[in-house]
Amino acid sequence: MIYSGIDTLRPNLFKEAFPYTEIPKVKFNNIQLPMDIPEDIWITDTTFRDGQQSMSSMTVEQMVRIYDYLHGLDNGSGIIRQTEFFLYSDKDRKAVEECIKRGYEFPQITSWIRANREDFKLVKEMGIKETGILMSCSDYHIFHKLNMTRREAMQTYLSIAEAALENGITPRCHFEDITRADFFGFVAPLAKNLMELSDKYKIPVKIRACDTLGVGIPHVGVELPRSVPALIHGLRYYCNVPSTSIEWHGHNDFNSVVVNSTTSWLFGGSSVNSTLFGIGERTGNCPLEAMVFEYAQIKGTTKNMDLKIISDIADYFERELNYIVPARTPFVGSEFNVTRAGIHADGMLKNKEIYNSFDTEKILGRPPIVAVNSYSGLAGIAAWINGYFKLNDMKKIDKNDQRILPIKKWMDEEYANGRTSNIGNDELKELVFKFIPNILGNKETKAI
Repeated sequence: MIYSGIDTLRPNLFKEAFPYTEIPKVKFNNIQLPMDIPEDIWITDTTFRDGQQSMSSMTVEQMVRIYDYLHGLDNGSGIIRQTEFFLYSDKDRKAVEECIKRGYEFPQITSWIRANREDFKLVKEMGIKETGILMSCSDYHIFHKLNMTRREAMQTYLSIAEAALENGITPRCHFEDITRADFFGFVAPLAKNLMELSDKYKIPVKIRACDTLGVGIPHVGVELPRSVPALIHGLRYYCNVPSTSIEWHGHNDFNSVVVNSTTSWLFGGSSVNSTLFGIGERTGNCPLEAMVFEYAQIKGTTKNMDLKIISDIADYFERELNYIVPARTPFVGSEFNVTRAGIHADGMLKNKEIYNSFDTEKILGRPPIVAVNSYSGLAGIAAWINGYFKLNDMKKIDKNDQRILPIKKWMDEEYANGRTSNIGNDELKELVFKFIPNILGNKETKAI
């Protein structure tokens, strides 16, 4: 049976929610939907596809090195399940070939194509077992980009999906702009048709729900098409799409990409798509490292992932790709666990758990650091020394240690003479070596 959907001569652009001359509106219906977290959830990566479009093109060697990092970060856990590539250039195809040679189980290599048969030939030639296929769903795209009717778009999408299935390839159907699409008039009929094709060929058909403009809303009680809970619930219960075949792909235009992605897990989708550090066009994609921490909080474990590699990847991006990770980016920024407030520094000196929610040194290889400025006081200096030199409990410096008094005196003179900037790590290190020359005398201490 083919579900034709609701064809229409005029596009439904949901102008009551998207008036264009105003900020989009949230429309409420107060319908409460049940959470339904799948037993198995995971993360997929699109750094090499959607992410790379927003920055300088990577070389083959750089893509392979980052693929190695992703494999090391996953560390056989299967939490970072897949990563996808373009196949259009010789460089991209060479990178795919080199990554395939690695023979890694995770992340699995997938591709992305437009909905035409010429692109599909590339997938077959590369021997890839799963490919993304663009299937724009909103009338903004169907009518104004593709210049098609809904019926024509439906037939085109189903044709290319069936071509993939005929060749034993799993199609991952990218429902572009689903958060501005007519769910019951087009999205649901398309999803039902794809599930029938899946049953016919006995091959999974996956659906990537793409919040292309980041307008999804995570709250329950919100009307379609913006409601993330309603979209995932609708795919599960109206269209019979298995959780394992639902993937969320979000953008951060309205600062909701992480919470929307997490919400898709909570309401029945198994997979969340992401990029390293959230790179991507406009405001970017969902940060992969953020979803690792969301996974950890939901599941209570990261299995055997090696999270310290996150810092290695950030260093590589800055060193090799000239990509600047904003200093306050959670988990990866150079100052994500740096405190400046004097009262916070005093708390950190007494017990790191007061102002550090988890052991960032053990998990990420990033000890909490105190930035030293005119407000830091003796506690701030002592806390900086302990963090920077990784002093253990037996060697920790106390704020009452007389050896830090000349450092405090030097700082006071600097600010009395008009200085306004923080005291840099290099400056502080030299002061410590000057006034506490035996700071590294114990073998258990090590400078950063």
